[in-house]
Order: sequence, then structure tokens, then C-alpha cells
Amino acid sequence: MAKITLNINKKDYPLEADPQMPLLWAIRDLAGLKGTKYGCGVAQCGACVVHLDGEAVRSCVTKVSRAAGKKVVTIEGLSETNSHPVQKAWQEIDVPQCGYCHSGQIMSAAVLLREKPNPTDQDIDDAMAGNICRCGTYLRIREAIHTAAEMQKKTGTKG
Repeated sequence: MAKITLNINKKDYPLEADPQMPLLWAIRDLAGLKGTKYGCGVAQCGACVVHLDGEAVRSCVTKVSRAAGKKVVTIEGLSETNSHPVQKAWQEIDVPQCGYCHSGQIMSAAVLLREKPNPTDQDIDDAMAGNICRCGTYLRIREAIHTAAEMQKKTGTKG
């Protein structure tokens, strides 16, 4: 065990953890933030996506040691008021069915829109291909990402 401080959602969490522990478990079990979900444990489904210094990463395979000294943002930290354009679009389009995968979907979509503020359908399909939705809401996800892009244009904000 090692003393590791993680900066999650702009707050420092001093933790005792094995440096090889997956970041997901540090976020959920040690920091107590439950919005990031465990899906497959092998970086194939995208349910566990968080931002690490602005990059979308699979927290189930990202080691805690990699996150030390960096900024981690989880779904809880994307917006304190659920006012991020992607979150607003998800609500407007009523994207979730069961909802389990959507924290990871939203986190991936936020990075996509920051990098490509006006994505094509192909851009969305490519960026979101690693996020699995067992309910099959892919068309609503695409529509919500386009809606969020329009919201960003109107407000002048970036994902």
C-alpha cells in the first residue's frame, strides 16, 4: 500500500492504495464516488470512462499510479448542476433506457465535442464505438451529441 493523493473533480483525496489498483476502484470504493460504473473490467464496454487530464480513459484498466498528480473528472464533476451541454441534451432527447452505460457515454461524448465541436455522424460513430449500450440507444445517443453540439454553438461553450 502507498499513500497516493488523487485530485478528483477539483478535490484532493489522500488515499492508501496499491499503486497498481485500477482507478475505477479508487474512485468508487476509496473516494466514494459511485457515478462511474464497472462494466466489463477489460476496457471493452466504456461504462467506466473518466477524464484524466482531459483525456477519456477506461478507469477499469488505468492504474491509480498513472492518475497521481493529474486531474481526474468523473460524471459527478462534469457539471455540478447537470448543465453541461451533453448532460442537457441527454435529458432533452431522453437517451437512457436502463441508464447503466450513460455516465461513460456522456464522458466520452464530452471529449468528442471538445475535440470536434461540429461532429459528423461518422465522427460520432468512430468516437463512441468503444461504448456499448446493452439497450441499443445508439440513435438517440447520436441525436443527443448533435443536439449538444448545437447547444455549444449557441452558448459559445466548449465540451
